[in-house]
Amino acid sequence: MNGPETFIPKASSNVESVTYDPDVENLEITFSGGRSYTYYNVPPSVYRGLTSASSAGQYVNRYIKQRYPYDEN
Repeated sequence: MNGPETFIPKASSNVESVTYDPDVENLEITFSGGRSYTYYNVPPSVYRGLTSASSAGQYVNRYIKQRYPYDEN
């Protein structure tokens, strides 16, 4: 990967967009309703899992929330 990459999940009612910066392993998630969070130290494998998940919202809840430090933007 070169620089930040943005992913827009198809048919997700919970996740609006995701931007991943592999250089610093930051994952920014914008949820439906407008809230945005940056998760830190997220490995590329977790980002790839999110982009291929059948449900982005379920993947975020299971593999990202409560596992990585974050800030609300």
